[in-house]
Amino acid sequence: MPETRKAAINWKGNPVDLIGPELGPGNPAPTDFSVVGNDMSAVAASAMAGQKRIVLTVPSLDTPVCDTETRRFNQEATSIPGVKIYVVSADLPFAQKRWCGAAGISNVITLSDYKDRSFGPAWGTFAPAKGLHARAVFVIGADDVIRHVEYVAEATTEPNYGAALEAAKAL
Repeated sequence: MPETRKAAINWKGNPVDLIGPELGPGNPAPTDFSVVGNDMSAVAASAMAGQKRIVLTVPSLDTPVCDTETRRFNQEATSIPGVKIYVVSADLPFAQKRWCGAAGISNVITLSDYKDRSFGPAWGTFAPAKGLHARAVFVIGADDVIRHVEYVAEATTEPNYGAALEAAKAL
C-alpha cells in the first residue's frame, strides 16, 4: 500500500490525508492502475499511454464544483486539439454515463475508480477518510512525463484553469 501523506489537502476547511505519492512536473505518469469505462469495460493505464492528455480527479460529478469543472474542461477541449481529457472519480460508471448525458458532455472521457481503487493511490489523490478522490489536475505529454500538477488545496474549490490549459497548449 502506498504511503499516506498527512494533511495533504483541506476538505471544507478540515485537513485530509491522501494515499500515494505527491507527483510533480518531470515525474513519469503512473502506470500501475486500472479504471472502469462508462460501458463497464476495464481500462488499463496502457490505454492512456503515449497521448497528450489532461487527467482530472474529482470527488463526484454530482457535486456543484465537480460539475462546473468538468463542464469547463469539456468546453475548453476544442481549444486544445490533440489533447485528450480524462476525468476520474469514484462515481459508479452508470452515474457517470447518466451525468454526461444530462450535461451534454462529449469532449472528455469519464472513468471510474470505484472497483479497484487503484488509480487514486497511484496518483496520490485518494482521500481514505472520504472514500473519494481529491481534486487534482495533471497535464501529461505524449512521452508520458507530467508537465503540470495541481493538487487543489481546498477540495471544494475549482482548480487553476488558466495554468492547466496553458500547460496543455504548450504540449
